[in-house]
Amino acid sequence: MDFATIIGMLGATALIAGAIGLGDSPMIFINPISLLIVFGGSLMVVLSQLRFSECRMALTAASRAFRNTLPDTSQTIEEMLEVAHLARKGGLLALEDFETRSRYLQQGLQMLADGFDQKVIKEMLDKERLMTLDRNQTGAKAFRLLTDVAPAMGMVGTLIGLIQMLSNMDDPSSIGPAMAVALLTTLYGVLLANIVAKPIAEKLETRMDHQEKLQSLWTDALMAIQDGKNPRIVEQMLLTYLPDDVRDRRKQGGEGDAATSGDSAAQQGTSNG
Repeated sequence: MDFATIIGMLGATALIAGAIGLGDSPMIFINPISLLIVFGGSLMVVLSQLRFSECRMALTAASRAFRNTLPDTSQTIEEMLEVAHLARKGGLLALEDFETRSRYLQQGLQMLADGFDQKVIKEMLDKERLMTLDRNQTGAKAFRLLTDVAPAMGMVGTLIGLIQMLSNMDDPSSIGPAMAVALLTTLYGVLLANIVAKPIAEKLETRMDHQEKLQSLWTDALMAIQDGKNPRIVEQMLLTYLPDDVRDRRKQGGEGDAATSGDSAAQQGTSNG
């Protein structure tokens, strides 16, 4: 479970709810009309710009923002070195029994064990990488749209409330409810955009970049292993995927926990490689 996303979103919600609760009447911040305009209107506008299949894909992608993170680059390099040593000792056929959590890597290992041509393997893995990237981009796109639309719908609600207020200036009892709609829709739009939509979109894009990097690393490693390269050469090639400071500590034999944590802190997402 990716607790950073959960803690951040719940923490922001709790702080705002706490500030509201300290007021005289928290219930004044609940307005069904404003909720309908912002939440219902925003979802309908986003839906109008996407296909149903893309909306389902976006919901599936959003769940990855709350699930396990992808392995960090150092762990992935260690795994590929284990694969390289296994192939050197037992041949490519031995890779068939190697277990990994990544569907992408498992597919590549199986093709190596089955004796596929290198060109065919690379073409199939590249296609898998592009399709994964497309799914992730669709998810991020949906929440980017929601980030833009929610404040706009809040402004629509504000205009509706102001029009109602100005058209009934002779009735003082109608001014308060109209003004509440005007202000609360703006508040709801900003909260929906910045506490829900934007964090999920950012998390999906971060995960997308890291997953693409891992898939590139896996592909390079698999091609080198199929070529029969020495594991030490494979390691030196894969070290280019690490930041300079982590790479230097690793070369000096002092990678340890510090290197792993230093690398993983910048690499977040959900486990679906």
